[in-house]
Amino acid sequence: MITRDQVQHMFDITRERAAGWSIDEECLWSYFFTDTDRAKLLTACRELEAEGFRVVGFLEPTPEKDDQMTVFLRLDRVETHTVDTLLALNERLSAFALAKHLGSYDGMEAAALEAQ
Repeated sequence: MITRDQVQHMFDITRERAAGWSIDEECLWSYFFTDTDRAKLLTACRELEAEGFRVVGFLEPTPEKDDQMTVFLRLDRVETHTVDTLLALNERLSAFALAKHLGSYDGMEAAALEAQ
């Protein structure tokens, strides 16, 4: 589970390092789920698509990874977050992954809207 301290740290570091964009404004947020079964990931994420998440695709394991079976599914959504709203969404996405029997909800990252 992603903690409040981790989310706060992400906001703090991004505020310090991001040039030309603000994590406190509307951003491109990417969210990641894992499992060994791609079809299960895609089936589970259909509900999230109805909420405005866009399926970006799968990230394959890199050759140096010991685990060559687990794949990551990336979903994007343009939105504005605070530490509290992101923490609440992370809790909901973690519960979603658990309810859908996915390997995990693996977290998120933010980027400038130009990254779309």
